[in-house]
Amino acid sequence: MLKTNLSAMPCPIARSLDRVGEWWSIMILRECFYGETRFDGFKKSLGIAPNMLTRRLNDMVESGLLERRQYSDKPPRDEYVLTEVGRDFRPVMLAMLAWGNKHFAPEGKAIILRDSVTGEEADPVLTDANTGLPIDLARHFTAAGPAATESTHLRMQRAAERRAAAKGE
Repeated sequence: MLKTNLSAMPCPIARSLDRVGEWWSIMILRECFYGETRFDGFKKSLGIAPNMLTRRLNDMVESGLLERRQYSDKPPRDEYVLTEVGRDFRPVMLAMLAWGNKHFAPEGKAIILRDSVTGEEADPVLTDANTGLPIDLARHFTAAGPAATESTHLRMQRAAERRAAAKGE
């Protein structure tokens, strides 16, 4: 089955999914955040078929999420290191961790985030860098940006109308 190319869509969510939307990619990124860099380590921890792992790693290098670095000449061996683009995915991964713990862990939290100074469990939240306030639906909404297409402007206008109707305006 051919994957639909989302990279040309004007939506930043679609473009992001084009890079990391395949679940193996997200699982590989998870392992990178845990410090894994080598093919055999990814294969062992994920139980992924070698051909699939090769494809995903190549795609992630091509997408700019990982950088391939040779660590052995004989035999030739590479490691895969997060790029800045890949490292910038960490807050998304932490949000997924919190969401999964909240909604999909009936047996309890298998993995938690801890503060390295206090050792206390941390609860990741998305905040506005300008105000420091948590992002929430009551205060924040999506809007068309400067590069928005006409269809995006229309979609955002419909969303604004639905918000207004929900508030009874």
